[in-house]
Amino acid sequence: MSLKRVVITGIGTINPIGNKCEEFWNNLLNGVSGIDTITRFDVSEYTTKIAGIPKNFDASSAFDKKELRRTSQFIIYGVVAALEALKDSNLDVNKDAHRIGVEVGSGIGGIEILENMTHVLRDKGPSKVSPFTVPMMIADSAAGQISIKTGAKGPNSCAVTACASSTHSIGNAFRIIQRGEAIAMFAGGAECATSPLGLASFCAARSLSTRNDDPKKASRPFDNNRDGFVMAEGAGILVLEELEYAKKRGAKIYAEVIGYGSSGDAYHITAPAPEGEGAQRAMKEALNDAKITVSDVEYINAHGTSTQLNDKNETEAIKAVFGNSAKTVAISSTKSMTGHLLGATGAIELIACIYAINNSIIPPTINLDTPDPNCNLNYTPNKAIEKVTNIAISNSFGFGGHNSVVAIKKFDE
Repeated sequence: MSLKRVVITGIGTINPIGNKCEEFWNNLLNGVSGIDTITRFDVSEYTTKIAGIPKNFDASSAFDKKELRRTSQFIIYGVVAALEALKDSNLDVNKDAHRIGVEVGSGIGGIEILENMTHVLRDKGPSKVSPFTVPMMIADSAAGQISIKTGAKGPNSCAVTACASSTHSIGNAFRIIQRGEAIAMFAGGAECATSPLGLASFCAARSLSTRNDDPKKASRPFDNNRDGFVMAEGAGILVLEELEYAKKRGAKIYAEVIGYGSSGDAYHITAPAPEGEGAQRAMKEALNDAKITVSDVEYINAHGTSTQLNDKNETEAIKAVFGNSAKTVAISSTKSMTGHLLGATGAIELIACIYAINNSIIPPTINLDTPDPNCNLNYTPNKAIEKVTNIAISNSFGFGGHNSVVAIKKFDE
């Protein structure tokens, strides 16, 4: 069976540095940080008091007031980003609804709903728990609501692989279209875990930066003074489409998806495998799937979380896979500006890759002021650089040892 070619025809995002894709890209290029002190609940007793939360976000175009009360925030982010991607793609879903699907992941889902309803149960009893609790809480509800709002009736699923969720979802959507099981897919991720319990849980795990007095400098991947990641929230959704279908309808094409790789560490519930062994295999698989060599890759959007273990191990993994090319390939972690959007992060970072290859500009890793001697690759410190870029890969690694990598290239016939 010959595999279909898959292209990207629509993009949408809600994140701490942009509620539209162009705004997101411009802020990336200018090194703008979206990290601020949390104000939605009292953080005075938390060791970490900062996060990346979208600003001036308005969902009224997608939901009425009654719907908003019955919908958790991660779903709202996902639907709004999906509708933006749909508008951008100019895809007529109704024309082929049964052949257009949804693959949208979430690492945590509606955790704030679980918290709130636990308090209701304790204080007011079971009869007062909302009948919408389950559909508001479960991680697959973003995929379900995107289907409902867009009319997409094809394959519909949700990857839940922690911080690799949206990259796995994009990879799964890529495979579905390749095999001819759909002509188009909404793919990506949505997340909103900045709740009292969500924040407390990551604080207890000592995963987060405590640079509370200087939020803009807190996320500092590959820097010697990094002290943990910064939680963030939002969504990234892409429209993936079978090439011939896209060409027939005259769609604009941002890029072609050419490879996907995934692996499991089989090592530890939170720590990555030594030397990024699982990450190595995922990158190799993506390159092999794309039928490209390491010298073909001009840009890597690194997972780059700003934690001690991830940044060191990812560096070792890139060195192991890329060999001599590891010193010359451009790399950056856009989490230095957005923070870590957990299950949504990979999709947002793939959007950054799309802009990088179409504009021949590599976004920077900000706050990289004192490079870690163990992280001695070209991480594009502090300023964007111009570089002709035809092929890029995006790395995503999640708690539980989940690794996923997607490769894209500038589209040509």
